Amino acid sequence: MALRIIGIAIAVGFVVAMVFATLREGQVSCELCVRFGGAEACRRATAADRGQALTMAQNTACAVLAGGVTRGMQCMRAPAYQVSCDDE
Repeated sequence: MALRIIGIAIAVGFVVAMVFATLREGQVSCELCVRFGGAEACRRATAADRGQALTMAQNTACAVLAGGVTRGMQCMRAPAYQVSCDDE
């Protein structure tokens, strides 16, 4: 009986820790639009800070616009023409 209670307490503690870890991440959500190779794409990303969210959004947009690693890196250097961020 005591082992069962200890097991339940450990499981509950693990779930609570995971919830708090998840809530601390993803504090900023940003949408970014970029033009590359005659096309444009807008993507939204959520991350711990604005810089990470913008990088993730541009990575996602460039994955749609660029075909391959070299063009993807070129796209990542293209300036965004629209950026908006919201603190969550």
